[in-house]
Amino acid sequence: MAADPLDEYIDAVSRALALPVEEAWRPAVKANLQVSLRLARLVDEFALPDETEPASVFTA
Repeated sequence: MAADPLDEYIDAVSRALALPVEEAWRPAVKANLQVSLRLARLVDEFALPDETEPASVFTA
């Protein structure tokens, strides 16, 4: 059986950041990652016209 790519990603990121992820936390970490990826996909799939300009930056 193939390993779940999200589980592999969690393992890789936790090693890279030296951030231990306890087994009890894994389901919550995975669920939050799934939501984040789903929302990112919505943003990525939203087509913008070529003439779209970035918003101005206002400072006070």
